[in-house]
Amino acid sequence: MDKKKKIWLTVGIVLTLLGAIIFACVTVAAKGDYTKLSMGKYVSKEYEIEENYENISIVTDTADVVFAAAENGETKVVCVEEENAKHTVNVVENTLVIELQNERKWYENWFNFKSPKITVYMPQTARLALKVQTSSGDVTIPKDFQFESMEVLGNTGDVVCEASAFGEINIQRSTGDIRLSNISAKALTIASSTGDVEISNATFEESVDITVTTGDVSLQNVACKKLISNGDTGEVELTNVIATEKFLIKRSTGDVTLKKCDGLEITIETDTGDVTGSLLSAKTFDVKTDTGDVKIPADGNGGVCKITTDTGDIKIVVE
Repeated sequence: MDKKKKIWLTVGIVLTLLGAIIFACVTVAAKGDYTKLSMGKYVSKEYEIEENYENISIVTDTADVVFAAAENGETKVVCVEEENAKHTVNVVENTLVIELQNERKWYENWFNFKSPKITVYMPQTARLALKVQTSSGDVTIPKDFQFESMEVLGNTGDVVCEASAFGEINIQRSTGDIRLSNISAKALTIASSTGDVEISNATFEESVDITVTTGDVSLQNVACKKLISNGDTGEVELTNVIATEKFLIKRSTGDVTLKKCDGLEITIETDTGDVTGSLLSAKTFDVKTDTGDVKIPADGNGGVCKITTDTGDIKIVVE
């Protein structure tokens, strides 16, 4: 190594060590609370909504979105936000519109460890069409409400929902877990690139359609007409899931486990993974595995169960 390279290498090492020392000192000064290091100044603003509205539209960036029951039955929006990234709150054409007005410079996002938050207090009797769109931020919808329909879109952030809908529920996230419980709706569509999907104690008049790229899917005590689940990598675990028409489950890599489940027609395809579990009625079985053991009951007259896997065991019982 020549002299010039040695000098630059030494400078690089010194700067790296200096940066680590400065970061350690700042961390100690903040006592481990990185929100104290945020560059933006946060303010809280409250909006009282007196106009009538039939829909809610929320478009934000990094804010968490939370819904809560209004104690006095009147709508109120509370925004905890950065001074230069405030939200406007207005009723426009029967829609309560909450939108981010971002005036931040690009470098002001570098050291921002605190998340803005939007809390919507609204009457429990409201029957509204809801649409929430975030870039990164969690969305929490409690059991106090039943919406006309729900659409939650975004890149990064968890979605927790215990509210039902008369119509369809549509949730699309790039990264983040999705958890639904104690709900009902006409139909459900979920699309997630990276994240787990958990649904429990739910009833849907029509289809449940779940697409994940990488993530586990767990359904417990779910009733629907059709269950469709596609994905590349991840486990599928179904417990007491009943489809009056069909199951269609496809995975590239991951086990599929059925516990006390049933459907008139069942199709399961996986490249690498075991398919095991129990069904509630007899089936005519059509199974194939290139590498793996097969153990299935004798054929019955309860519909067709087709299972195909390249590498994995197939073991099914009828209870």
